[in-house]
Amino acid sequence: MKNRKIIIAVGLIFFVSVCLSVYILRHSDRQTVEIVQDGAVLYTFDLNRAEDQEIRVTSAEGGYNLIVIKDGTICISEADCPDQTCVKMGVLKSDYLPIVCLPHKLIVRFAEGEA
Repeated sequence: MKNRKIIIAVGLIFFVSVCLSVYILRHSDRQTVEIVQDGAVLYTFDLNRAEDQEIRVTSAEGGYNLIVIKDGTICISEADCPDQTCVKMGVLKSDYLPIVCLPHKLIVRFAEGEA
């Protein structure tokens, strides 16, 4: 009886985890993105209308991130931060998972308040 309760609890936790993962990782319907550094919005783009381009954002400490807008997508393609997590995150897809570069205090995210 005790083993059965444990199996049911583990199964329930697994099911809820899968549901939350699918919800968080689903593609966004939003098209307006913001590039934010140290709390200030530097750029705002509508990915449907933005031309293909590269934007180099320099941090106050001298580091940089190269942000690429291409074919209606946005990503950080290059950075001089040590861990390269922002580059490895790939293309911005989810409302809940922005692209973040902690060393340069940079966030690429879908604009808040857009439906």
